[in-house]
Amino acid sequence: MTGNELRQKFLSFFAGKGHTIVPSSSLVPVDDPTLLFTNAGMVQFKDVFLGLDRRPYKRATTAQKCVRAGGKHNDLDTVGRTARHHTFFEMLGNFSFGDYFKREAIAFAWEFLTRVLELPPERLWITVFQEDAEAFQLWQEVAGVPAERIVRMGEKDNFWAMGDTGPCGPCSEIIYDRGPEHACGAPLCALGACDCDRWLEIWNLVFMQYERDEAGNLTPLPRPSIDTGMGLERMASILQGVDSNFDTDLLRPLINAVEALSGLPYDRGEAGFPFRVIADHARACTFLIADGVLPGNEGRNYVLRRILRRAARYGKALGVEEPFLYRLVDTVVAIMGEAYPEVAEQKEYIARVIRQEEERFHETLNEGMKVLNGIMERAGKEGRYTIGGQEAFTLYDTYGFPLDLTEEIAGEKGFKVDRAGFEEAMAAQRERARAAREDTRAYEFALAFAGSLNDISGTEFTGYERLEDTGKVLALVRGEERVPCLNAGESGYVILDRSPFYPEGGGQVGDQGKITWDGGEAQVKDTKRLPDGKILHQVTIARGKLACDEEVELKVDRERRLAAARNHTATHLLHRALKNVLGEHANQAGSLVTPERLRFDFTHFAPLTEEELRAIEKEVNLKVLANLPVTILETTLNEAKTMGATALFGEKYGEKVRVVKIGDYSMELCGGTHLHFTSEVGFFRLTNESSIGAGVRRLEAVTGTAALDLVTREYQELTDIAALLKVPTFQASGRVRQVLEKSKEMEREINRLRDRLAAYTVTDLLKQVREVAGVPVLPARVEAADAEALRELADKVRDKMGSGVVVLGSQHDGRVNFVAMVSKDLVKRGVHAGNLLREVARIAAGGGGGRADMAQAGGKDPSKLDQALAYSLKVVAHQIGQG
Repeated sequence: MTGNELRQKFLSFFAGKGHTIVPSSSLVPVDDPTLLFTNAGMVQFKDVFLGLDRRPYKRATTAQKCVRAGGKHNDLDTVGRTARHHTFFEMLGNFSFGDYFKREAIAFAWEFLTRVLELPPERLWITVFQEDAEAFQLWQEVAGVPAERIVRMGEKDNFWAMGDTGPCGPCSEIIYDRGPEHACGAPLCALGACDCDRWLEIWNLVFMQYERDEAGNLTPLPRPSIDTGMGLERMASILQGVDSNFDTDLLRPLINAVEALSGLPYDRGEAGFPFRVIADHARACTFLIADGVLPGNEGRNYVLRRILRRAARYGKALGVEEPFLYRLVDTVVAIMGEAYPEVAEQKEYIARVIRQEEERFHETLNEGMKVLNGIMERAGKEGRYTIGGQEAFTLYDTYGFPLDLTEEIAGEKGFKVDRAGFEEAMAAQRERARAAREDTRAYEFALAFAGSLNDISGTEFTGYERLEDTGKVLALVRGEERVPCLNAGESGYVILDRSPFYPEGGGQVGDQGKITWDGGEAQVKDTKRLPDGKILHQVTIARGKLACDEEVELKVDRERRLAAARNHTATHLLHRALKNVLGEHANQAGSLVTPERLRFDFTHFAPLTEEELRAIEKEVNLKVLANLPVTILETTLNEAKTMGATALFGEKYGEKVRVVKIGDYSMELCGGTHLHFTSEVGFFRLTNESSIGAGVRRLEAVTGTAALDLVTREYQELTDIAALLKVPTFQASGRVRQVLEKSKEMEREINRLRDRLAAYTVTDLLKQVREVAGVPVLPARVEAADAEALRELADKVRDKMGSGVVVLGSQHDGRVNFVAMVSKDLVKRGVHAGNLLREVARIAAGGGGGRADMAQAGGKDPSKLDQALAYSLKVVAHQIGQG
């Protein structure tokens, strides 16, 4: 029975028992920050078990894709070393939400195993929780399992809990006895006494019947439920009669593909370890990327990068020096694409992501290995067998070595890694990165003004509600010094107790405008915020004198602020449109919002096609036309996350945050200024798309009047082109194509005429052939546009001559070009084109050379061209021994 057949039989069996077949959920748990990945079939039903969600069904069955490669459940290090562990695997399960309980769950499992799969009942053993007398009795009563094949075990093995508190209950494992030939040889090789390959756990039935409180007390649940899980790969190994999951049809084709790529045979023993790792990791990478995870340095992204680079390293261990893992995507899709169409639909994208990461890793791996080997060599000489935390961090930061990879390589040579020291270095880097994300100039200001502004409180920002306000001057700064006043013509910085001027932040530039007071006016050129909350207004005094404690009126440039708000709101629309068109992987990686334009950086691994760009632009404009309301909500950070708001790249959030919601289309955390309705954007127009780094693209766009101006200029250009072509504007492109085609035809005609002319020229030149000691020699001045045209003409002449020497020269732009060609028979007699031209070009104040049969040269004195060509006869005579 194939793995695909087993999966379908399982789902069909339980569908026949009244269960709803529910598709596998994503490997990235939805709204569950407690899990790195979906690691069991029950994850997508967690809220149902907790009573937070109700489904239209009480019985469900699934084939759930799972990953255990990070967090609490992590099997990464055991992959390939055992026959059963994987990073990616499939869990078959049946679930009851307050419907049936132990009796039915046991009956269903026994029927499926013994009647549908026809496993020998005598090979099946059962474990139960030591205090679960009911399950002990039911296995005998319902399934007829002898009491001696039912083993009572403790809480560690046979009691399951969703967490420290919440739903929990005893569980019962079904064990397959693979036979005494697989025994470990221990004095007591028995279930519960050893953990050898003879006893294979294939199915776990969880009887969720209690609620555990913080004190550890268990209270019976009013609606006991069932959660089961059976490993597809493990069961396939039994049905297919193989000793390892890696020999099933779910994984063996991948091992075969690795054999083909490496040219090495697979060995089921230790030598086959790299094959097994690669086969497993190819599946994990394919499915993780299909579910939106991309290689990176944090969380899930880091786990994927670690898996991918681990596979790449074992490829090198097999002698595969080039990127190869991406080639296995096709094999994964061939095995599993029917059951999981998402991997088939994204096959090319997945392969591109994997290949790019492989290429990046290969660039640094060789150099990093040299560094690591050097570190271990030095440490060995020093008598220490621990790699320092900073050394490990350098390998991570500079050469892309995940800590686990360094530990693995080091462990193979008897070294340990100072993990605590590594974490300390990592924390220091995160702090540096956090500081670097702050506005650099603001920090420079803070350092410069730190001593003089300590007594000044922060500025109250009122710019969300108003564009005009009043305030009091708290301090004035000129250069880096605090001053009592600023006079007309002087520039400096003003700190106020309150201000409607938006300070640069979150990608949006600072406001401009003016400050007025009795008898004076200042132009605000820019606005920035210091890290401690003070707002700096960069000003130039237009008239009067501005002094401390002055009461002033503040007026933001309304049109400039509105233009920036158009671009900022459009940025939010663009972010959502990118995700809708390209996929949820398109996350913000940086932005710039000015009154004139917007710039948006995002994660994506390929240039955008013209169709994608048009689709993105159209979607944004449709949302503009929809006149969606833009609403602002102030709440806590945790509440915003609960609402599903997207946090933006590079932003520093406090406990209180602003949520910008655009209809039901977009919701992001943002401190910038926005419109009230999307229609105020006016019009959105993309202007440029480019790459700014590995896996990061950049889009630039304009809105409002800037977009209108752009379209007007483009239309004027089109009108001018149409006028030159004497056609209406809507016919311009067709007419241009006609003109281009006619131009190409004219070029082809010119080439035909040039060939005919060259033929005539060759005929005329052959009349000038001279003989030197019986050797045909043609020295001739010709007209040629450049050295390439001269060489082509020489080719034609030589072909017509058959046996002979051709020396042609031409004058162009005050210089001389020479070419010489010698037939093969004369090369054997000692005539050498390179040596010939070296002598000839010297006459024209030049030089050159080349092969015996063809050479080129140049000269600086065109007046000596004819003399040089005539001298070629003497050189040829000398070369054949007649000179």
